[in-house]
Amino acid sequence: MIAIDLAIIWAFIIAFAVFVYVVMDGFDLGLGILFPLFPEKRDRDVVMNSVAPVWDGNETWLVLGGGGLMAAFPLAYAVLMPALYTPMIVMLLGLVFRGVAFEFRWRTTAQRNRWDIAFFGGSLLATLAQGIALGAILQGVHVEGRSYAGGWWDWLTPFSILTGVSLVVGYALLGATWLVMKTEGELRDRAYHLSWVLLLAMLGTIAAVSIATPFLHIQYTERWFAWPNVLMTAQVPISVAVVTALLLRSLARKYDYQPFFLTLALFALSYAGLGISMYPYIVPQSITIWQAAAPANSQIFMLFGVAALIPLILGYTAWAYWVFRGKVKPESGYH
Repeated sequence: MIAIDLAIIWAFIIAFAVFVYVVMDGFDLGLGILFPLFPEKRDRDVVMNSVAPVWDGNETWLVLGGGGLMAAFPLAYAVLMPALYTPMIVMLLGLVFRGVAFEFRWRTTAQRNRWDIAFFGGSLLATLAQGIALGAILQGVHVEGRSYAGGWWDWLTPFSILTGVSLVVGYALLGATWLVMKTEGELRDRAYHLSWVLLLAMLGTIAAVSIATPFLHIQYTERWFAWPNVLMTAQVPISVAVVTALLLRSLARKYDYQPFFLTLALFALSYAGLGISMYPYIVPQSITIWQAAAPANSQIFMLFGVAALIPLILGYTAWAYWVFRGKVKPESGYH
């Protein structure tokens, strides 16, 4: 019984870490995706200054999620990584380019435009790769015995491209609503306009992914539409509709804070839908969380470290956001 409980606990920890990464780094990558839409240097400086004090701590959660997967569910890690080598490498390269461009942009003027391009390109590549990897996992990987048995390009399908584009749109919406919350004047007005367009695009991609997912596996169809499951699963699209209505109202009334947090709620509901589709599998339709779990003694040992680290990370992250709260003005900056 303890092994089963620990597997669920560790699945929750990893899911939590990945979601917090999406929350923390999503609007950061979204700003990079939107960067070409703000051609003026003054506006670009404000955009980057809005995340300059906090952006470099976001990958902590990505490391925790990936490292936790390797330690707590080694079989899943051994199966999924060979299936996703290409998008994972592209994602890491994109994050490197984004990080280097972020720092070097402030230290040069002659080649600033080159670093701006690198910031945009790295953000777009990292986001697209994350979405494609998600789609590749959701559609399932070919497993024989205890190892990956698929090909090098199995991750590249129309569905994975759809999820990649969907995440690009979603992160861009997070970035736009972040600018609504952190900027003022003409820049904020443009962010409001972008938020309207991107919200409609995100709703379209949510609908497209939601329609396509049940056709991937019969188990997904049964999970969402079989009786009495549908009584519970129907709460997700109903909640999406309610949050969307509130988000549209907040944009129409030009609220500062509500659009960003309601967009996060849309991400949380989409994430919940992903969990509903996948549970109890960690490698969909092949390996459950219990089959992939490390020995109970190992999971217990790691829990002691996580119990200390997660509150610490949450604490210093919350403190950083509190210290640098409020609007970002053009004449002020972190650099």
